[in-house]
Parts: sequence; structure tokens; C-alpha cells
Amino acid sequence: MNKPLQFLTVGGILSLSAILGVVYPVSAQQALFLAYPPTEHETTASQIFLIGSASPEGEVLVNGKPIERSPMGNFAPSFPLEMGENRFTIRYGSQEVEVRVTRVSNLPSIPGGVGFAPDSFTPERDISRLPGELICFGAIASANGQVSLRLGKENIALTAQPQNVQLPPNSAVLTAENEPDVISGIREYRGCTSVEKVGNLGNPVYQLRLGGETVTQESPANVTILAPTNLEVVEVTAEAGVARTGPTTDYSRLTPLPRGTRAAVTGREGDWLRLDYGGWIRENETQLMATNVPPKSLIRSVTSRQVSGATEIIFPLQIPVPVTVNQGEGTFTLKLHNVIAQTDTIRLDDDPIIKRLDWQVPTPGEVEYTFQLKSTQQWGYDLRYEGTSLILSLRHPPTQINQSLNGIKILLDPGHGGQELGSRGPNGYPEKDVNLAVAKLLQEALERRGARVYITRESDVDVSLGDRVTMIQQVQPAIALSVHYNALPDSGDAVNTAGVGMFWYHAQAHSLAVFLHNYLVEKLNRPSYGVFWNNLALTRPQIAPAVLMELGFMINPVEFEWVSNPAAQQQLADTLAEGIVAWFQQTQRDR
Repeated sequence: MNKPLQFLTVGGILSLSAILGVVYPVSAQQALFLAYPPTEHETTASQIFLIGSASPEGEVLVNGKPIERSPMGNFAPSFPLEMGENRFTIRYGSQEVEVRVTRVSNLPSIPGGVGFAPDSFTPERDISRLPGELICFGAIASANGQVSLRLGKENIALTAQPQNVQLPPNSAVLTAENEPDVISGIREYRGCTSVEKVGNLGNPVYQLRLGGETVTQESPANVTILAPTNLEVVEVTAEAGVARTGPTTDYSRLTPLPRGTRAAVTGREGDWLRLDYGGWIRENETQLMATNVPPKSLIRSVTSRQVSGATEIIFPLQIPVPVTVNQGEGTFTLKLHNVIAQTDTIRLDDDPIIKRLDWQVPTPGEVEYTFQLKSTQQWGYDLRYEGTSLILSLRHPPTQINQSLNGIKILLDPGHGGQELGSRGPNGYPEKDVNLAVAKLLQEALERRGARVYITRESDVDVSLGDRVTMIQQVQPAIALSVHYNALPDSGDAVNTAGVGMFWYHAQAHSLAVFLHNYLVEKLNRPSYGVFWNNLALTRPQIAPAVLMELGFMINPVEFEWVSNPAAQQQLADTLAEGIVAWFQQTQRDR
């Protein structure tokens, strides 16, 4: 997905039409053309693919050996890489391209053989914790050593772990290589302690003893113990504060916190704050309050009202508190944190989407509201604070659907644009162009069926991810579809990977993703790449079911010929429109 590829031609000058993204048949590309990798490339992958094209006649040789090509002359063979420099010579007739790919290690190493791996200390940034809380330290160092650290006046022994296991990146799922690596020759050492005394403990000092040598190194991370009676209180200032399971963007997202949410800070790590309900948020998405009293609220009555296209449930609170949401099969669960229930009365009249509202106290200080819904398909929600009252908006389903979409709002997002090229095909055709072409064809097909279609860009212009998401939030469509075409990391197999992929995030989008995937695979006889839950900007909007579609692989030599074929693009758009109608009809039958 979205992997930038680079132009390179030999035996001629790159034409203006190629620079501007004008598409011509692949067979018209007479010169040897290498789209990826650049002639000087560095990677941590164990293999590399060479993506390009030349006229179908004759042979293309890589290091003297012929490679397979598509009927129109495209190629994308993969080659194993040794550590260090790897050279490839691509030849077509009298034309030649030299490529140098340097493979580097992504595993920790220890300069000099004895000592600590650079940047391997954990924690790696200044931290603050509560008294008595377990604080764990770690370092990667030479195997078979004795490692300890000094924190203030305390010495802590670190124990060598049985194996030093490195997890694969999340992207490994996309190339079916989701296996951890076991690193030999070095060890991860860990140890924990707890401190009751409030104050600054300074920076831990690590020590390694091995074979008569002693290596001492100070950690850059300062450790402070907070005073529980004087905790900072912050208020969320972002429209939707990004809450996570840990203190970096590597950690998973939790339910966004509505603007105005207040919470006590129970820990810090770098510029991240741990809030009292357990989530972490960046400090720059909050402001400090002039109080050290931890925010707590009572809740009594709950009521509801119907507004245009939605049911709103109002939770009167004394203070805006953190929330989490969980969507299930026909249920919507809202949990309020730092709340004590004094509830005797809830008003909920007969409602278009809500069958019943149940509530319970799962643990002291939390109240959980579960909405039993009349349909398994959900159509989006919103959370906001008005003063100190939390407003949950549950959207109603669209109007009745027969054979047309009857004015239903659909938002289309042609991916990339402007300076953002996306991936490229073997002849240099940029993804941004095919995204826009197919999105416009789909727009026309949906409008012929009665839909009101909104589109995030109508020409080759830059549109930020934030602006695309904002448009979805403002338009509040029935569904939002982002149009993309796929690529792979260097470790992928471009020749043998093809097909339609769908990506979703909220449970309300799962049915749409699966349905459209199966519909396209069956009706167009396309390969299946799969259906993925994925934390992407264009799948995260909660106001509507949102799906990011990867409709084929730009880098697959054969599939690219289908991707770039105008007649196939029209057929794809028409089939997609038919599938969208069919999905709406199915959800209507299931109500």
C-alpha cells in the first residue's frame, strides 16, 4: 500500500507525458524502464523486487539471466539479498541499468563486542510513576554477562531473558511473514523495582561485567516518583484526543477523548501523559488545569432525544470524564470512567434503532451502558461534550432502498494526489491517477443509481489526510470509500501477490468490507488479497462505515495490465456500484 516508487529511464529522456502522469499503453514504452528500486537503495529486507518494463519483444536479462515478463513486457522478479552491497545489472538489447542495493541489519548490535547495544535502554525517556508502582528496566547487552543498575541508592540486578525475541512489524501481515526473530549473541536483560519515596531519583546507571571487563553507562531517562496528593489535572483541547495503550505512536489506539475531557495524570514518559483511567495521550493535546483534585463525577438520570437522522442520548455529569466505546454484534457499549452511579431513572422511548438500554457497574468508579440495537448493522456515531453533559449520537439507517440509492449520501476518496504519487506500475503510471480515474467512474455509476456523491478531490491536487477525514465528519455520508491500489514492502513477492483487498477499523464497517471484497472477487473473477482490520486514517472516522479499498496491485506485472486498462476500469466501477446497491439492500432486509 502507498509505497512510493521512482522513475528511471535509460536510452532516452523521460517524456513529458510520463512526468505528467498521462497514460499510454505499456507496449508503447520502447526504452528499458525501471520503476523500482532507485539505482542506489538501502533496505533491511532479505530480498528485493525489480519492477519495470520494456517492449515485449526480446529478452530482459538480470545479471545475465532472462526473467519472466507479462504479455505487455512488464516485470517484477524478486532476488535474495546478502548483507552489505548487492549489484544488479538489468539489460534489454543495448540498454543497461546498474542497481546497487545495500542490505543493512535491523537487529541490535554491540560495537566492540562487549557492552550495551546503542539506544537499547528501557525506559528510553524521562518517566514519572506513582509510589509503590512497579518500574521495570531493560537493556540489550553481550550474552553471558552480569548486568545491574543503580537507581538512587538502590542496586537492581537485571536477569538475562531466555531468548531475545524481536517481533515483526505490523506490515509483516501484508506479506505473510508474521514470525518473530530470535537474536543470538546478545541478550535482553530485565529487572523491576518499586519506590515509595516521592522525588527525583535521577538517571539509572547500568553496569555490565563480562570476562574481566566492566562497562558502565548512564541511561538518558530520568526517573521521578509523583506525589499522589498533588497530581496534575489536564483537560483535552484537541477535537478528538488520541488516546493509546502506551506512550508512543507504536501503541494501539483507544476511543478518542472528546474535547473537554478531564483526568488526573498518573504517569509521564517523554511528552506523553498517562491518564487516571489508563490511556496515554500526548501532552500537546491537553492543557493543565488549576487544580490537583482528581476529576470524579456522579451520574443520575439519563435521557434521549431524536434529531434529524440520529438518536442522541444525554448523560448529565458534574465533570467531563474519559470514555471508551465497544461495538458488538447488535450492541453498542459506552463506558464512563471516574463515575459513581446514583441512577434510578432512565428515559428511552420507542426508538428507530435502539431496542433497549442496559447498564451496570463492572468495577467501582466505572459505569457501562449497553444499547441493544434493532439491527446488527450500525451506521456511525459521535461523542461530544456540551458543557459537562456527554452527548452520544447514534445515526439512523438510510431511507428505503429498492433498485436505486434514492439520494443516499456516499463519499468517495481518491487516494493520494498532487505531490503524493502513491505506488507506481512497471511503466511509471502513478497510483494517484488510477485512483482518481476509477473514483470518477464510480461517482458517475453511483449518481446514475440516484446517490448523492461527494468526492475529496476532483483533480490532481494535494489533499491532506486530515482534510479528507474532516470532510467525512462534515458530510456524514451513509458510507465512505477510499479508493487505492496496492504495493508491497521490499520483502514482498510482487509477481505472486495480486487481488482485491479491503481494510476496515470500526465494527460498523466490517460487513461492508467483506461484502464488497466478495462481490468484486466473484463478479469480476479477481484474485483475493484479503480483508484486514487496519488502523488507517481513512478507516478511523466513526461517523459512518468507512472502508479503504485496495482494488489491485500496481506492482504485479500481469494485474497492472488490468489495473491500467480503461475498459476494465469502467467495468470495475460499474460492478462496485452494483455491489454497493446490493449491500444496502441486504442491510435493509436484515433490519
